[in-house]
Amino acid sequence: MNGQGLLIQALVYLTAGVVSVPIAKRIGLGSVLGYLIAGVIVGPFLLNLVGEPTDVMRFAEFGVVILLFLIGLEVRPALLWKMRTAIFGLGGGQLALTTGVIALAGLALGLDWRTATAAGVVLALSSTAIVLANLEEKGLRQGAVGEAVFGVLLFQDLAVIPLFALLPLLAMGAPVHGAAEAAGHGASLLDAMGLPGWAKALAILGAVAAVIGGGRYLVRPVFRFIAAARLREIFTASALLLVVAVAALMQTVGLSPALGAFLAGVVLAESEFRRELETDIEPFRGLLLGLFFITVGAGLDFSVIARQPVALLGLVLGMMILKALAMFGVGRVFRMARREAATTAVSLAQGGEFAFVLLGFTVAAGVIDPDLSKLLSAVVALSMAFTPLAFLAYEKLVLSRGDGPGDEPEAIPFDEGDPEVIVAGFGRFGQIAARLLIANDFNVVTLDSSIEQIELLRAFGRKVHYGDASRIDLLRTAGAAKAKLLIVAIDDKDKAVELVEAAKAAFPNLAIMSRAWDRRHAYDLLAHGADDVERESFEGSLAMGKRALLRLGFTERRAVAAAVTFRKLDRQLFEKLAPAYGQEENYVLASRDSTETMERLLNAEMRRAAEEDGEDDLARRVEKDRQPV
Repeated sequence: MNGQGLLIQALVYLTAGVVSVPIAKRIGLGSVLGYLIAGVIVGPFLLNLVGEPTDVMRFAEFGVVILLFLIGLEVRPALLWKMRTAIFGLGGGQLALTTGVIALAGLALGLDWRTATAAGVVLALSSTAIVLANLEEKGLRQGAVGEAVFGVLLFQDLAVIPLFALLPLLAMGAPVHGAAEAAGHGASLLDAMGLPGWAKALAILGAVAAVIGGGRYLVRPVFRFIAAARLREIFTASALLLVVAVAALMQTVGLSPALGAFLAGVVLAESEFRRELETDIEPFRGLLLGLFFITVGAGLDFSVIARQPVALLGLVLGMMILKALAMFGVGRVFRMARREAATTAVSLAQGGEFAFVLLGFTVAAGVIDPDLSKLLSAVVALSMAFTPLAFLAYEKLVLSRGDGPGDEPEAIPFDEGDPEVIVAGFGRFGQIAARLLIANDFNVVTLDSSIEQIELLRAFGRKVHYGDASRIDLLRTAGAAKAKLLIVAIDDKDKAVELVEAAKAAFPNLAIMSRAWDRRHAYDLLAHGADDVERESFEGSLAMGKRALLRLGFTERRAVAAAVTFRKLDRQLFEKLAPAYGQEENYVLASRDSTETMERLLNAEMRRAAEEDGEDDLARRVEKDRQPV
């Protein structure tokens, strides 16, 4: 494809998405179905504006790769243990039961048991891209349904790795040479080299070991070096380079690039760069997944549909019904509420992206006939297209009725629970506030952009995420939309004001407390949306003054009273001067008068207290003239 042709294709795909998706959203069909409809319209079987979508499909599949990398970033040991029932219980039960019922249906239709089993395994997988996008759009990504769906999808993603080893065991004859290329999945470099089976196995194990070892011992130091340079675009480029490199390595040894990306994400799941990686890659995921959905729509083979439309429609509906019933049954076995089990079942009723990969693989291995592979590919693609419609119908008929008597409240989100507080800046100021909140059992997410500070704190066991908290997209990823409080403790005066202003605009219900350098900075922060401010040196200086009074002869009670009085009067002065801030001449005059008034009140209060205690010497001492603060 020449450069001009590529630009024309890009123009057509982008125009199709930009025009169709908002229309589909407006009429209630959802963005995923909008992308699929756009692909059908511009594809080779209708308007034929882009020719064969094979080349673009190879590029668009990178969206699935990025999605699996982001999912891998969520897979931490603590999460696996917490979600063990959803992953290994619901996920394992869904895959086993769905494979069994579809295989029985295949046997009833006259397929050989080995072919029926392979078809059952392939069709048991669901679309991670479509399901998560649909749940996110419907506001169901969190809670019991989101946890169950995520667990099942995660188990399916993990299961694909052994499936590549097990499916060839069902082969009925010699592999069909060139079938993988015909299915759109080229042979690996290892196949081209003609290596024996044991050498291929060693190469695959070596590639997996390289991803794990490199992620743990090489990637983190590289990211630390890049983060120290504070160049956001280079960090983003490095994140994309990591994903592309791992995907290319997996493809070289014959494994799915998406699985390699998933493995890389898992290795970095406990890294301090997890939040920043998620935020940097997220925009590419959305764009490329949209392109992937368009190419799925454009790749629908209408000649297959036209030859046997009734049979194909029956296969699609039959598969989706069997998958939904199987998932509902598994959900009820694991004591999910009926409503939640039904929502999970409808969400997972379609075929998945990995079906296209596994179908090409099974054809090449001689497990499934090429003609049957084309038919099953059409079934999977149509089921993906029908999913938004099926969920829309379910939403209108079931979800819109309100809560039933047997329904349970939603569980906490499956990640770490919704954060109650986000602390931006975990330096000498922010860590004191964060530690106090954590010690009182509040769920706190901490962010800092200094890699040196993060390394130091992690050495002491503190959990700090790397990231520039002034980025609203990062705050949203960290959970700011549901948090109660944002504490701005970064040490950049201007950036703190920008962060407060942007956060208040993006999250109007989020309370914001901010560290201020001085009184003027405090006024700036309040003017731009902060709900409360604290001058960073005020309390420390006041504590030092109280200790000085003790060394100069004050009793403990008198020193504490003096500090409390000073704090109260200073707060009154701060609030009194706020209206004049910004008018320099008026502010200076008002500040001078108010400071003198504060000094007189403070002297009077201390003199009165000293006289009450009979401390004449102290009373005389506080009557001395002082310079205004």
